[in-house]
Amino acid sequence: MRLFIAEKPSMAAEIAKCLPGPASRKDGYINTGGGVITWGYGHILRQAEPDEYDPKYERWRAEDLPIIPREWKLLVADSCKKQFEIVKNLIDQATEIVHAGDPDREGQLLIDEVLDYVDNQKPVRRILLNALDEQSIKKAIVNLRDNQDFFNLKQSALARSRADWLIGMNLSRAFTLAAQRAGHRTTLPVGRVKTPTLALVVRREREIENFKPADYFTVKADFQHSDTVFTAYWKPREDQPGLDPEGRLADKAIAKALLEMLEGAAQPAAVTLCETSEKKEPQRLPPALSTLQVMAGKKFGYDPQVVLDTAQKLYERKLTTYPRSDCEFLPESQHEDAARILGNLSGLAHGELAGWSGKADSLTRSRAWNDKKITAHHAIIPTVERCNYAALSETERNIYFLIAQAYIAQFYPVHVYDQTKAELEHAGERFTANGRIIKELGWKEVYGADAEEKKEDDSTTLPAMTKGDSAEFIRASADKKSTKAPGRFTAATLLAAMKEIHKYVKNPDLKKQLKDVAGIGTEATRATIIKELIERGFLREETKKKYLKPTEPAYLLVDMLPEEITYPDFTALWEDILQQMADGSANLDTFLGQQARFAASLCYKAKGANIPLKGEHHCPRCRKGVLQLRNGKHGKFWGCSRYPSCRASYDDKNDKPDIPVRQTEGQG
Repeated sequence: MRLFIAEKPSMAAEIAKCLPGPASRKDGYINTGGGVITWGYGHILRQAEPDEYDPKYERWRAEDLPIIPREWKLLVADSCKKQFEIVKNLIDQATEIVHAGDPDREGQLLIDEVLDYVDNQKPVRRILLNALDEQSIKKAIVNLRDNQDFFNLKQSALARSRADWLIGMNLSRAFTLAAQRAGHRTTLPVGRVKTPTLALVVRREREIENFKPADYFTVKADFQHSDTVFTAYWKPREDQPGLDPEGRLADKAIAKALLEMLEGAAQPAAVTLCETSEKKEPQRLPPALSTLQVMAGKKFGYDPQVVLDTAQKLYERKLTTYPRSDCEFLPESQHEDAARILGNLSGLAHGELAGWSGKADSLTRSRAWNDKKITAHHAIIPTVERCNYAALSETERNIYFLIAQAYIAQFYPVHVYDQTKAELEHAGERFTANGRIIKELGWKEVYGADAEEKKEDDSTTLPAMTKGDSAEFIRASADKKSTKAPGRFTAATLLAAMKEIHKYVKNPDLKKQLKDVAGIGTEATRATIIKELIERGFLREETKKKYLKPTEPAYLLVDMLPEEITYPDFTALWEDILQQMADGSANLDTFLGQQARFAASLCYKAKGANIPLKGEHHCPRCRKGVLQLRNGKHGKFWGCSRYPSCRASYDDKNDKPDIPVRQTEGQG
């Protein structure tokens, strides 16, 4: 018997439709002529809690930290016990098993861990379902792979899961206890990805609070060559006085003197450089999930979680491919579906998509088709299923639009333009101008203004000039501008920051090394992490634009934690190692040993953490804790928040600690 184990019931039902009949649904599985299909509900197994390793860990105590399991325990989730028994019995009956988890790191683990838990010895094949339409499923069934090919992907998922446990369980306890010793009645969750993400928002808010605007001047001049007037921008020398640290002219008097000198110059300007080169801009790649989330946030203001949920619905309706993808490329074999997909899009009840599709050339092969860039999944694109666009909700239509638009753009030519760079000298000062002439609009026809990133010093048209030509100076001006505070994060821009985390690392050498890392978190978890930070009260959304602002507990958490966990340097490096593990070039045990040592070092730091005391009555004995009202056998009393390290206690007197005068004087 061939047994398919799907990640969830909806996927199992779609596989069943594509197997030979007859099909009959049973309790927890489906019988077909091509095998039996059963399913999980995500993770059927869960990681054991600390007290399930040892009952003593039920009580949080600093002396028990760090907690490092010698052997990792998994337990059947209470809500999945019945389904687990069904799956286990079917595995016992099977002769061959087909792993049908989602085609990503987490999907690989959640079926593999069940097979390992029951000590399966049967042969296991792997089906990769990047789309749930009938054609894609049938093609995937014919092209099953050996599940052993994905062993490294499972190791990477195990490493991520266990590292998160080590950091989350230990540091949450360590720093919560440290905060409570300082009088804060709170629980502080610390996460390997969650905490540096929160710290990004806290630091950005402080930048905004401490920002002081400064004026600067942009000097530009209009010149005429032949019959064409164009604008060029002044470029200061390195030794130019009056510049700010960013190289901008900040001195008003120098700006005024510069204009007077330019206006008073008797000689015309001289062209010192003018060169034109043809530039080609390839098609924008189809999106991975995070790209789609950022695009939808920018264009429609959608929260990343909304984008993921909507993309999941479109996937389950067979209209688009697997949403939790971190890949922006497509398998070369997929190109054969291009004519059919474009034909479907040209019949949509949407004028722009239909029009663009009608003009697309299905034979065009953009850089997106590249088997060397494909792992378990590929970019998000429309499937061969015809879409009833009018039947979609507004949010579904908008997300489908972005996915379809990106796909259509692959079948337009590259964007070609002539780039001209000119340099002029006038009154001993240097000016530069850039211009471009579009030769072929290409794929930018599909994106229009959304594809253009016009720079300040970009002139639309420059005259034909050669080195040594003269140009008539017409006028100069100095535009006064003010520096602006950095913008607050929204959920979409914070997600983009998580993906481009190299921009925020502290170590400059690490910044270069991590440029190619896919950020912190995964495509599937980033939106959830941001949502949890909001739901747990560490971030709040403000105004219609839903800017993210940190709350008081967020400042407390970030301020008390050491930099190793609040800056993204370490966790970004870990993500790099997890990717290496998926590629087979890093070792699980070595990685977890590093994480255990890291957790231990931070637990030690928590004991000496400098945390502001919270409470009206500071402990006069240890002076490191606060007195808190408690109930004992003999009624109310006041005890130190650092108990049992400090055993100071005082009677209650009118809801205040009755501290002897000698001690209160000593306190001062």
